[in-house]
Amino acid sequence: MGGILLSAFLFSGCHKSAQPVTITFLDAEGQGVPGDHRMISDVLQEFTRETGIRVNDLSTPEDNGSKLDLAIDLLRSRAPSPDVYSVDTIWAGTMGEYLIDLQPYFAAEIPSQDRDLIESYMIQGKLVAMPYNPNVQVLIYRADLLAAYGYTTPPRTWDELEKMALRIQAGERAKGNKDFWGFVWSGAITSESEQLIGEGLEWQAAEGGGHIIEPDGKVSINNRNVVQAWEQAAHWVGWISPPSVVSYTATDAENKFWRSGGAAFQLGWSLTYEVGAADKPFRDQAGVTSVPAGKSARVATLGAYSLGISRTSAHRAEAVQLIQFLIRKQAQTLASPHLEKPGRRVQYFEVPLVMAKIYPWWCTPGESAGSAVVLRPSVVAGSNYEAVSQAYSHALHSVLARESTAPASAAALESELVRIMNGGSVQTATGSH
Repeated sequence: MGGILLSAFLFSGCHKSAQPVTITFLDAEGQGVPGDHRMISDVLQEFTRETGIRVNDLSTPEDNGSKLDLAIDLLRSRAPSPDVYSVDTIWAGTMGEYLIDLQPYFAAEIPSQDRDLIESYMIQGKLVAMPYNPNVQVLIYRADLLAAYGYTTPPRTWDELEKMALRIQAGERAKGNKDFWGFVWSGAITSESEQLIGEGLEWQAAEGGGHIIEPDGKVSINNRNVVQAWEQAAHWVGWISPPSVVSYTATDAENKFWRSGGAAFQLGWSLTYEVGAADKPFRDQAGVTSVPAGKSARVATLGAYSLGISRTSAHRAEAVQLIQFLIRKQAQTLASPHLEKPGRRVQYFEVPLVMAKIYPWWCTPGESAGSAVVLRPSVVAGSNYEAVSQAYSHALHSVLARESTAPASAAALESELVRIMNGGSVQTATGSH
């Protein structure tokens, strides 16, 4: 599919564009805004009415790897189209050299964006994409069950979560729900999933174990805090999480929590809670809070797509206009009064700090701060990131599945990451290799 699309773009680039101007948007989210694929079509039609610029909204393959491959093929070919690209948070390091610096064009918009969101798209001083439809990992919980067991707030730490999950699990099983579990998450390792590296990064960073590869290039893996974080997660398997959680995809975890009501807590995404779960059976009983803290920090993984412009775009000015329009429409949506579904009971508690810019209605004035954002090492790893992600996920999964010990896996992973990052040019947290 990628080859056919690439050939089509290269061929079309040999001809001058007819008037009015048409720009192409390589939409990695698959025709637009998550949760309502009709919305982006309406927005783009409004953009055309306002500016006279037409937009070819091009969908992409379903899996993330093929989406990135297609985007990179087009960018490397120096094709004059597409003009605007969706840029996943973890793609910025790979795509950045082919995208323009947006800072001169968005000086008015940047100050209103969350600083962590902007930093996630800064590559060697260039802002290669503007945040759009950001997403952050959260802890979703059964508010009704917490209340039934005497808890007035959700857990703030992993230790608190363990105690609550175990007590609720025991109580629900005593009532006859033998397949009820305290806590579900995504433990599967697949070629497409980023879930496991995101969860693992949260766990180790919360314990003070570092960020896998630090911004200065040091590898932070083979240390006691990472080992302790991995061992704690492995202890959950078969205790408060089902043994099969090591093969759970994100969808499996969501189904266990949202559809069967078979869990008290679930690691999920803000977008799922806000949009994807709107009509699921247990929506009215579910609350949302920050991912729990460890002894050093309370952090959550950042995700979602943003918008960048190709360096070889034939219509740079029009592409800038499109991104400015989309960001303005998003800001108008966030500023409008948010109306919950009649009768819906929602509970927001100490949500991630970045939610003030994503879903401001989640935030309660005066409430204690929730999690900060933690970034996967995609910028420092650049084109090596996919290999880094897979190596980390395999190492962590081997510990969760009890195929290896945490100390052995951490030591082996450190060596593997140094090898991936150009044969020893990367520093370790305790010295160079």
